[in-house]
Amino acid sequence: MNTMSCDPPERPLTRWAVSSLTEPLPVAAVTVGFLGPSGTFTEEALRATLDQQTPNGRVRKFLPFSSMPETIEAVSSGEVDCAIVPIENSIEGSVSATIDMLAHEVDNLQIVREVRHAIRHCLLARPGVTLDQITKVISHPHANGQCRIWLRRNLPGVEIEAANSTANAVEKVSLSPEPWAAIGNRLAGTTYGCETLAADIEDHKDNETRFIFLARQRERQDSFEPYKTSVVCEIAKDQPGALLLILQEFAFRHINLTKIESRPSKRRLGDYIFIVDMEGKVDDIPIADALRCLCCKLPRVTVLGSYPVGRPLTQGTS
Repeated sequence: MNTMSCDPPERPLTRWAVSSLTEPLPVAAVTVGFLGPSGTFTEEALRATLDQQTPNGRVRKFLPFSSMPETIEAVSSGEVDCAIVPIENSIEGSVSATIDMLAHEVDNLQIVREVRHAIRHCLLARPGVTLDQITKVISHPHANGQCRIWLRRNLPGVEIEAANSTANAVEKVSLSPEPWAAIGNRLAGTTYGCETLAADIEDHKDNETRFIFLARQRERQDSFEPYKTSVVCEIAKDQPGALLLILQEFAFRHINLTKIESRPSKRRLGDYIFIVDMEGKVDDIPIADALRCLCCKLPRVTVLGSYPVGRPLTQGTS
């Protein structure tokens, strides 16, 4: 198979307008949505990244939404300028709700920035409740999974209940007369008047989550920071060499892929799409050429964003 040249695709790969602002889109945003309610790790990552005052002196609004789809739809519809959502955790892996929304349900958004945020879990309860009294632990399934070993060793046999978010779990515990506990952060404990029964209960101390900012424009490609480009590749059918068809275009051009993940296509059982992250900008000649060639060979190639890479954490935060 010739991977060296292709005819230009009829559909543009990057149909979104490029930001003309002098500062990054999240920094310029006046309204920013996040997965709520108040006190989630998403809000904690947001406040660690952005001040509540914009560079031109305006007061920035941080708006909570009750679910991942609602958060993403808020920026898609223009209700907020940007939104921040989790996309990957170092223990539990990808956040499928985020990836599936971007790959299947919205087509007017771009990833414009990513941030890496240390996740420090606390076991929280109402004042007066002790660890030996706990009959139920509530939290987001990802948080429960990140503390699985600690829970098994310290609260064996205690019921585990899922919540929409860690903050929602803490709020529920704060309002219940039952001796329940929630897994959340110190921000949520302060927000809802709960006390910390145990701190740093995550099973791996280097636990971190990658969050992404979403906007309705492409981020500028002129920053001197390292960039990452994320794309969706859809194959025509499951057959030998289907993944190789994608990988060889990048390998031929010496493009370093940092992540490859398959997700259900939502059409039929056993049918998948591939989410591919790579080093570099979408406008770099090797990446642009590879994507143009893939457009000739695949039924669908979608650029999810080309954005500065989040810096590795140098120390834990809480």
